[in-house]
Amino acid sequence: MKTSRLSISLLLAFSLFFFPCFAQEKEKGKDVAEKEAAPAIEPEPDDSGFSQIELFTEVLETIRQGYVDPDKASYEKLINSALEGMLADLDPHCQFMQPKVFEQLRRNTDSTYEGIGVTISTKNDVLTIVTAREDGPAARAGVLPGDQILKINNQLTEDVGMSEAVGLLRGKPGEALKLTIRRPATQKLLDFEMVREVIKQASVKDIMVLDQSITAPYKMGYARILQFSEPTAEELANGLDKLEQEGIDAFVLDLRNNPGGLLDSAIDVCGIFVKAGTVVLTTEGKPGSGQIKVYRTKAQKKRRNRDYPLAILVNHSSASGSEVVSGALQDLKRCIVVGETTFGKGSVQSILPIGKGKAIRMTTAKYYTPSHRTIHENGVIPNIVAPLTPTQEKGLADWFTRDTMAPDQRKRVENFQDPQLTRAVDAMKGALVYSDLKGDSGDVVSAEKTPAKVEAEKKAGEAKKSETPEKPKPSGAE
Repeated sequence: MKTSRLSISLLLAFSLFFFPCFAQEKEKGKDVAEKEAAPAIEPEPDDSGFSQIELFTEVLETIRQGYVDPDKASYEKLINSALEGMLADLDPHCQFMQPKVFEQLRRNTDSTYEGIGVTISTKNDVLTIVTAREDGPAARAGVLPGDQILKINNQLTEDVGMSEAVGLLRGKPGEALKLTIRRPATQKLLDFEMVREVIKQASVKDIMVLDQSITAPYKMGYARILQFSEPTAEELANGLDKLEQEGIDAFVLDLRNNPGGLLDSAIDVCGIFVKAGTVVLTTEGKPGSGQIKVYRTKAQKKRRNRDYPLAILVNHSSASGSEVVSGALQDLKRCIVVGETTFGKGSVQSILPIGKGKAIRMTTAKYYTPSHRTIHENGVIPNIVAPLTPTQEKGLADWFTRDTMAPDQRKRVENFQDPQLTRAVDAMKGALVYSDLKGDSGDVVSAEKTPAKVEAEKKAGEAKKSETPEKPKPSGAE
């Protein structure tokens, strides 16, 4: 990498000083070319870099000499702008970081950050909200995942890059912020006002046994992962231990609106549900580079086998780590994925420091599921597709934020019927019924008899026995 940068720097310097010579040589070359009679041959693309650097230098010097405002045409500003455009044109996740942005990235911690509680990305060339944390100012104001940001404090987002947009969204706690968004589901333009605050990063939430009015005759557990951080796998394992003591027959893992997080944490979550040493992901770099890394679940993180049926809920805002978990367990036939096709952010970004305090964030590899499916720009397609209407999307967002509501509002929201959760519960009922009919076949989706099922069968047997009159014993029988 250093050698490549050095070579380009030398070529650039060479062309800056000797550009007039290139022009003279071109003129001489024209005379020779006109004298030579050669058949017309389609030229091969020149990717040596030399001619392109020459073109870049020509444009750079033309701007320097002729642009009306010299203050905007310094070498530093022009080169920085070129680098920003160069990285941004590769994919939405690549970025040239000025010293201020790079320093902010290095100072960020996993526990808190200051802002409005949203994750953003560029989708279809529009700045889009991937997730809006339910305990954050944006979600409380009414912002939803999938909303397209048109203005930040009256500044058009089409005129700013990703790093500048992040800077505009973040700020000191207590500062006001106004967003103008377009909601694709309704095509409405909406204005939201909010106040920045310190956002605490949560991980696993809503660990509970689902209401048996929708799961009967079985008991089903539920938990939601908001993002993958260092303690996520342990928190989820602790929650499952408690749910198993209550006798759950199946489990629903909710990864909707989960933007990802630490990759190792996502791998450890996979390890909760599959055997130790199972390949759940590979990352592959540039073709021919030999940069292939295989990720396996770790034996030291495994507490016990958890073989009950598993459903995973995803939606259009499930990205990165949540796509790793759902895609891997789907490929391994360990779960049923329910919901909508995920975001499609399945790539590895490396932070490479350059110059004085600057850096580039560059995509250096892509994620591949165990069956070698590419997550990037494709997403994970559910086994059971269950889209939500705009009204249902709003109802789900309200249900996620119920803890921050007044008691009367919360009572109304808690009656929300989640169609995607209902489909997942129905799928788990089907798996359990099939398991009962088939018996313990060893299939990874089938379930062993859990305490709840054993208890139910015991009660049913006792009830049947009490209803059956005792037959008279034959004479002489003891």
